[in-house]
Amino acid sequence: MYLVGNEEIDALAKVIREGTLFRYGIGQECDRFESRYADYLNTQHVALTVSGTYALTAAMRALSVGPGDEVLVPAHTYMATATSVLAVGAIPVVVDIDESLTISPTAIEAAVGPRTRAVIAVHMWGAACNMDAITELGKRHQLWVIEDACQGVGGGYKGQKLGAIGDIGAFSFNFYKNMTCGEGGAIATSDASLAGRARCAIDPCHYYWNGQDEGLDLFAGNGGRASELQGAMLNVQLDRIDGIVSAMRKEREYILQATEGLRDMGLTPALMHSPDFDCAAHLMFQLPTAESAKRFAEIMPVVIASETGRHTYTKWEQVLQQKGAAHPAMNPYNHPANADCRLETKPDQCARSLKILDRMIMVPMSPLRDEAETAAIARDITHTARAVLGNTSKKTVKLEASSAIDTQKFDIQGS
Repeated sequence: MYLVGNEEIDALAKVIREGTLFRYGIGQECDRFESRYADYLNTQHVALTVSGTYALTAAMRALSVGPGDEVLVPAHTYMATATSVLAVGAIPVVVDIDESLTISPTAIEAAVGPRTRAVIAVHMWGAACNMDAITELGKRHQLWVIEDACQGVGGGYKGQKLGAIGDIGAFSFNFYKNMTCGEGGAIATSDASLAGRARCAIDPCHYYWNGQDEGLDLFAGNGGRASELQGAMLNVQLDRIDGIVSAMRKEREYILQATEGLRDMGLTPALMHSPDFDCAAHLMFQLPTAESAKRFAEIMPVVIASETGRHTYTKWEQVLQQKGAAHPAMNPYNHPANADCRLETKPDQCARSLKILDRMIMVPMSPLRDEAETAAIARDITHTARAVLGNTSKKTVKLEASSAIDTQKFDIQGS
């Protein structure tokens, strides 16, 4: 959560005072947000739901992904990306990331097999995936391209909004996301048939209230219907999101320019596929070694990418232990249709990714800082880099502005 104020309070209070908490036939906030967000994304359809995880699951149900299918997922993403694959009965196959901390197109190409049905492009930490390469691979190998834009709300790739480039996109409006209603999610697509199936996956009773789309084959499912409280808050947040992301991009660019002289020392900005359009939620640097990254974090509060708990596949117990459902008969790993899928996930199978993550540090950006605070962070990075990579003693480093890292947001263990 970056910015919430009186406007959100007023919008929520209005819904409560008027008693219009139910979205069908009583309230209008969810419908209004879906229409406005579709326009914002330049896509045809948006459907609200209760979380980003539910949105991912609904997206795959819309695509008819299920038993007998493999879905390629990156080695670095929140575990919900992989568990949502299991939720539809399919098998997640974990593949390497590149130096952008997003899924590697080269790794996708190498991992495509006879059972591969889809790839999930996760815009991790707000950084855009290489969508040109990924969509080309999708067309060439006849794969569905699902965008996990849960951490990419408000960002873009070469002028297109994240989540509106692939076949279907999923978003999160969790407390920690760029745009929030506390907890919530959405899918977006320009395919009417996929939108219809996604709405059915989100709320099988949707069509009893709004009428059944012609040609839609209804199916059963759990309910993930959004409330008018979520819609009301998101309508206010949607008015804020461009300003939030713009401020973070400005801050990142300022710090990148201010630290440009450190490149020769070994402080290398992470690969960015679309720096003019992505979220810029974090400024990421790669250091020469894992040891130097640790030394950097000992001086200045930064996040080492490999130390973000369940954001890396080696911490996905349900996947590693093949516990894909509460009941053994529903476990995708036991399903006969998945017998020919690649069921095993080994902790060392994406060693290249782990090495990248060990060397990558992240500095969270904020739309709330003024220029003086941003300049102080740039100086902190400079002083710390010189102590770690140069000849300056770390005892001489005096931080000016850096604050403690939110360990819960980044799932940092043992804190």
